[in-house]
Amino acid sequence: MSLEQARFLALHAQGLTDASAFGLGKPGVLRAVEHLGYVQIDTISVVERAHHHVLWTRVPDYRPAWLDELQTKDTKIFEYWSHAASYLPFRDFRYCLPRMRACASGKKHWFARDKRAMRMVLDRVRAEGPLAARDFEAPAGVKSGPWFDWKPAKTALEQLFIEGTLMVRGRKGFQKIYDLAERVLPAGVDTTVPTPKEMARFLITSVLRAHGLALEPEMRYLRKGAQATVRAVLKELVHSGEVAEISVAQRDGLGFHVLPHVLEAALASFERAPQTRLRTFHVMSPFDNSVIQRRRVQNIFGFDYQIECYVPAPKRKYGYFCLPLLADGQFIGRLDCKAERKERNLRVYTISLEPGIRRFDVSEPAFQQAITRFAAFNGCSTLLFPPKFVR
Repeated sequence: MSLEQARFLALHAQGLTDASAFGLGKPGVLRAVEHLGYVQIDTISVVERAHHHVLWTRVPDYRPAWLDELQTKDTKIFEYWSHAASYLPFRDFRYCLPRMRACASGKKHWFARDKRAMRMVLDRVRAEGPLAARDFEAPAGVKSGPWFDWKPAKTALEQLFIEGTLMVRGRKGFQKIYDLAERVLPAGVDTTVPTPKEMARFLITSVLRAHGLALEPEMRYLRKGAQATVRAVLKELVHSGEVAEISVAQRDGLGFHVLPHVLEAALASFERAPQTRLRTFHVMSPFDNSVIQRRRVQNIFGFDYQIECYVPAPKRKYGYFCLPLLADGQFIGRLDCKAERKERNLRVYTISLEPGIRRFDVSEPAFQQAITRFAAFNGCSTLLFPPKFVR
């Protein structure tokens, strides 16, 4: 297939070629989470946090309250570890069980297991109901003791969480509220532990569903140690016709795989409206599922992206929290900005264009609509631009 088709396939599978690929409202949010497989949770709030940003990009009328309701009231999603701390659909809960069991057995490292602290935490949650880490802080005038010892308790909460004994019932502010797993799990959720082959099949099909096309290593990047099984199962799926191998023009030597029905749907959309199919402009999260695998984005789009909040200030090239800009089917640059929520300003520092993007008109309706909508999403009513911000 052509490189243009491959790029369209990747974006189409991510729900980024249509205004509302997953529909609207809370049902659209759930469909997006289930299709993507996970949505990363992040604490950085220079602009709206990543989990909300990723879903807003795909569900036009997105409201943060809907994500909370899907977790706390509807129990359709839960928190656990995927690429990082993430929201995942309960439909896929059983595929978290191998990691939970490995952490509980000590095969996977998380924290050193402080059995005394874990026993104390578990006893309190069992007796008192849902608790946050701050509930283990000693009240004023009370010394730390067996029931109030914050640091070991916080570590114990996280260890019990990663082992699957505790789950996050919800959040208050950004504080996790922990409860016993049996009091959080919805009735009917599948809790059978997948076999290694079932796990491999899940990894392969999930990645191909969400990303359109992928290299074999990209199918197992969420699970270390699965290389041999994933390769064997992938070979079986190719032989049966459930997965197809494709080559991409200008990407010689890269052996991509696709799900035939996903490819067919994307190509039909690609051919349907060639003049308008990519008339989209997105201000993306650095943790968006479409860009989180940096090497993959470079392979397909030629976009060498790195978030710079972890880079020392003197070494930053694009800004502390630069956001990828997606326009007309390609990543055209990075936006460095900050939401000044108290003043209701979205302050733009720079737009850094990719090599080869020679012209960028900030008065272009697509950009104006996208940046204005992004400002509103961040609770901002005013856009502030410096005299020279495009470079």
